[in-house]
Amino acid sequence: MSIQDKSRAIMMRQYQQVKNRQQSMLMRAAQELGLPEEVSRYWNPTQGKIDPTTRMIYGSSHAAMS
Repeated sequence: MSIQDKSRAIMMRQYQQVKNRQQSMLMRAAQELGLPEEVSRYWNPTQGKIDPTTRMIYGSSHAAMS
């Protein structure tokens, strides 16, 4: 596997992780507020790019859980 393929795979994995975290948080919030489940399926990145603020909030941190 080339370096480009590896870097692409890493970026795609991070993208999916951010998307999954955001959707999980939206689902929990929707359940608490009594909103329909469709609200939690919202995902609208601009041209496939994740907003930098969203990446900071839902991206993985370097803190480990114990």
